[in-house]
Amino acid sequence: MKKGKEKTALFGALMFMVCAFPANSWAKVEILRTQKGAEVKAETLLAGLDHPWGMAFLPDGRLLITERNTGHLYMLQTDRSLSKPLGGVPKVHASGQGGLMDVAVDPKFEENRYVYLSYAKPGAGGKSSTALGRGRLADNRIENFQDIFVQEPYIDGSKHFGNRIAFSPDGRYLFLALGERFQFDPAQDLSNHLGKVIRIHPDGSVPKDNPFVGRENERAEIWSFGHRNIEAMAFQPGTGALWVGEMGPKGGDELNKIEKGANYGWPVVSWGDHYDGRKIPDPPARPEFKDGVKSWTPVISPSGMIFYEGNMFPDWRHNALIGGLTSKELVRLVFDGTRVVEEDRLPLPERIRDVQTGPDGAIYLLTDQDDGKLWRISAS
Repeated sequence: MKKGKEKTALFGALMFMVCAFPANSWAKVEILRTQKGAEVKAETLLAGLDHPWGMAFLPDGRLLITERNTGHLYMLQTDRSLSKPLGGVPKVHASGQGGLMDVAVDPKFEENRYVYLSYAKPGAGGKSSTALGRGRLADNRIENFQDIFVQEPYIDGSKHFGNRIAFSPDGRYLFLALGERFQFDPAQDLSNHLGKVIRIHPDGSVPKDNPFVGRENERAEIWSFGHRNIEAMAFQPGTGALWVGEMGPKGGDELNKIEKGANYGWPVVSWGDHYDGRKIPDPPARPEFKDGVKSWTPVISPSGMIFYEGNMFPDWRHNALIGGLTSKELVRLVFDGTRVVEEDRLPLPERIRDVQTGPDGAIYLLTDQDDGKLWRISAS
């Protein structure tokens, strides 16, 4: 980036923090403490969102926010005003856990203005699929939105869509986490996309070095399989490892390090049990399956994940931050390389759906409810 552009982007980000969120405009400010005693300030920036699901900052500091149930995409402007719903967004299948879900900004946004949306795509007979598409952001709309991936098959049901988006650190690859739509066994079947993590290029084309390219009756987009429902996914700086937080059944949420072609075992093995109480063998019972690095029982229901690289919390740099839906917490994991060595939690009053780092180094959270909120977590 040229020096002039760097100054412009920095000025825009600073003005976003000065103008967008003046201290006297916050609806609510609280001092909160983590389980290990770290003190932070929690500020409510927005309220009244209908089950917000994903968010992404633009280079100039504006913030895109999706609403699952309405299918609306909003822009939080630098003066803290919330736009009307942007036009050009695809029609969604808003039912149960499905709707408009994640949003991501192209690493080369300043050149191409691409914004990516994942969503539940309506099909014939009330069925739906998970789709990923992109379009160019204009003043008040997404222009020329087109699907670049559509999950096969379409399913009659409203659960386990997955839908987190992550770009590889070099920006060459786009990863999408796909739930098994509460169908169980298809997660082990490579002829479909259910219960998989896929890897494609940003234009939707399939990389030639994907593990199942050229194999009969196996989907070329698949990168890993045997997943239940992934709603937390992020790349780890330094190692380049891709991590996911995966929801277990009754117990057994997992933190998994995603590897090329690996099988993570669902529904054959799990650290949890079926909802009806039936036991599922633990992962070590089947060495052909990749075991989780960490598991949680009781569950946290991980949703939204980042590796913190800001400056506001220097002691948290390189730590993973994961939202907890069921646990109503922000979970912080400390790593030694690719090994988790410490965990701390910030208890919160509401379900956490997504987590992002802002241009000011603060941590931004979306809450999952009819009266969904945008929170800013800063140093106290």
